[in-house]
Amino acid sequence: MMDMYDKINELYDKRREVELGGGDERIKRQHEKGKMTARERIDYLLDEGSFVELNPFIETRTSDFSMNGNSSGKGEGVVTGYGKIDGRPVYLFAQDFTVYGGALGEMHGEKIAAVMDLAAKSKVPFIGLNDSGGARIQEGVSSLDGYGHVFYRNSIYSGVIPQISVIMGPSAGGAVYSPAITDFVIMVEKTSQMFITGPKVIEAVTGEKISSEDLGGASIHNTKSGNAHIRTLTEEAALDTVRKLLSYIPANFEEKPKRQPYEEQRMEEELRLNLADLIPFDPVRPYDVKQVIEAIVDEDSFFEIHQDFAKNIVVGFARIKGEAVGLVCNQPKYMAGGLDIDSSDKASRFIRFCDCFNIPIITFEDVTGFFPGVKQEHGGIIRHGAKILYAYSEATVPKITVITRKAFGGAYVALNSKSIGADLVFAWPNAEIAVMGPEGAVNILYAKEIAESENPESLRTEKIASYREKFANPYIAAGLGMVDDVIDPRETRIKLIQALEMLRNKEEERPHKKHGNIPL
Repeated sequence: MMDMYDKINELYDKRREVELGGGDERIKRQHEKGKMTARERIDYLLDEGSFVELNPFIETRTSDFSMNGNSSGKGEGVVTGYGKIDGRPVYLFAQDFTVYGGALGEMHGEKIAAVMDLAAKSKVPFIGLNDSGGARIQEGVSSLDGYGHVFYRNSIYSGVIPQISVIMGPSAGGAVYSPAITDFVIMVEKTSQMFITGPKVIEAVTGEKISSEDLGGASIHNTKSGNAHIRTLTEEAALDTVRKLLSYIPANFEEKPKRQPYEEQRMEEELRLNLADLIPFDPVRPYDVKQVIEAIVDEDSFFEIHQDFAKNIVVGFARIKGEAVGLVCNQPKYMAGGLDIDSSDKASRFIRFCDCFNIPIITFEDVTGFFPGVKQEHGGIIRHGAKILYAYSEATVPKITVITRKAFGGAYVALNSKSIGADLVFAWPNAEIAVMGPEGAVNILYAKEIAESENPESLRTEKIASYREKFANPYIAAGLGMVDDVIDPRETRIKLIQALEMLRNKEEERPHKKHGNIPL
């Protein structure tokens, strides 16, 4: 006759069976690919001993193809639950490739949807560790319904709680759309891929031959498509990146990022001297804006996002006197820092994320304009560039701009000018703020005079110098209130510290509406 202890032993036996996933042989194959198991990933990511599993005994309801009751299918191919990262609660799922190849079926999707609902109710971040062959064909349309429930929650909880996706294996077909809706996508070199249609189908339909890695590997999505934000060499590094990313972000839209204790670690005089010399006075000479960032923000606090995509703009998180900020910076090293289609998308998405979660936005501006060319115009630069204008205008967080050198034309307006809602705009004394650069302006304004001159090049040079002195300087804009102050470059950090302190309790309302219609 059974007693309570027999039932308890039975419970532990069943739990061990679930925890074994697809069995020792499949776990071995996972390790041979250089991949951790779902549970190993969770243990590595979360604070030790903090993980609490939910719904471990859920199984498929499908009996076709001998699926129901299959001992290697316990847990439905996904581990879900909650735990802590640096003492802060998070909810998460980790797909288990050893069970049905991590393929998503009806109950698999239901497990993920249930834990997403709990994350939203609890107002804490949600993390997805993706490792899945796609929809579970054996379950037919039920598996597609499972995806729909996940996509819906990704969408309606967007801007409510931060959502982070880590691609740690294949993510094929419909599986890619859940990560695509989330705030950040992290990929692992060589072992993770994302694609709508796999190489075999592409070859059958179009005749094109391509490998999985070349089609949808970490390198492709971090450089060409922009579908991923960060790539790492190992799974451990990817999970470390999740922990670092969360340190800049609040738990939900009602909170502000946690301020970090800060002690000045650099000599102030050294900092100032560095800043004065970092940007070439010659307006056409390139430089690396990341050096400017490093000289202004707290030491070792800059965390770049989308590092390898649209390099003509730099975005990322940093801290200034312990306070988290989002940075949007033109990068003169690439395309003279001009704005194109990809950089517009990159900046707009980042601006909107910062606004969702109460992270102040600081813009370092050195821009000649939107990048010219038939390819850009036909590719929709008007629509894409408008996203930047929309994102800055929509944002109600503290917004500060520092014009370090050039601010020309529509790009000047787009990059957080006073007219579209900047709280404070600072300019360095060498800043050139104008409808267009002096060279272009002179070519239009004095075209006839230069053409009829005995020495046209000499006259043109003279007119450019005169125009630059008279019009392309920060004082005209400052005189009109479009620049709040012209500052010594060496005082940029202290001005930003003061501005952030002043704006800490900023509140700003927008007209009541259902939602706007950003030009996508």
